[in-house]
Amino acid sequence: MRATLRSAARSVHRGHVFRRAMRRFLDDPGACADPASAALGELIYGWGNESWSASGHYLAGCIRHALDTRGPTLECGSGLSTILLGAIARQRGERHWALEHAPEWAARVQACLHRYGLDCVAMCANPLKDYGPYSWYDAPLDSMPESFALVICDGPPGSTPGGRYGLAPVMNTRLEPGCVILLDDAGREPERAIAQRWAHELCATQETLGEARPYIRMTVGARP
Repeated sequence: MRATLRSAARSVHRGHVFRRAMRRFLDDPGACADPASAALGELIYGWGNESWSASGHYLAGCIRHALDTRGPTLECGSGLSTILLGAIARQRGERHWALEHAPEWAARVQACLHRYGLDCVAMCANPLKDYGPYSWYDAPLDSMPESFALVICDGPPGSTPGGRYGLAPVMNTRLEPGCVILLDDAGREPERAIAQRWAHELCATQETLGEARPYIRMTVGARP
C-alpha cells in the first residue's frame, strides 16, 4: 500500500513539474538549448521514463538545430523530443513528422500533443516493416514532404534487424544536400557502424558531440 501511495504521489509530482516546465519552454524554447538548463532537466524528470528518454545533451542539440532549421523535420521514434520539437515547429509555422512503431507509446505522445494543441505534428504509428535485409518504420511516403531539413534519429530499437540503418535507403531521396541528421546513442558500436554506412551512402560528413552520452551529427552531401 505504501509503495502504491508513493508511486501515485511521485506521478502527481512529475505531472506538476512537467506542466510548469512546459510553460517555461513554450515561452522561451531557446532557454532549453543548454543541456545544463534547469527547465530541460525538469522536462526530462516530469516526462518520466528517464532510462529510455534522450539525454539532456541530445535533447538540447535537437532543440538548437530545430530553432535554426527552415523546413519540415522528421523524427524516428517519439517521446519528449516530439513534444518539444512540435512546439518549435508550431512557432515557426513548420511541420514535424514522427514515426513510431509502439501503439501504446504513440497514444501517450499523441495525448500530450493534443493537450498542448500541437496539431502541426504528424504522428505516424505503424508496426515496423520488413524490408528484407533490415526492418524499419512503415513511413507514409505518399503523404510526406519531398525533403526534410532535419532528422532526429532515436529509433527503432537496437534489437530491430538492421537497427536504425533503414533511414538511408527508405528516405534516401528526401535527404537532400544540407539535411542534418542527429543520431543518438553514439556510444554504442552498432550506431557508429550505421553512421559510417550512412556517411558513405549519403556522402555525409559526421562529428561526435555530447559528453556522457554522445550523439552524432551528420550533414548530407551531394551524391553523384
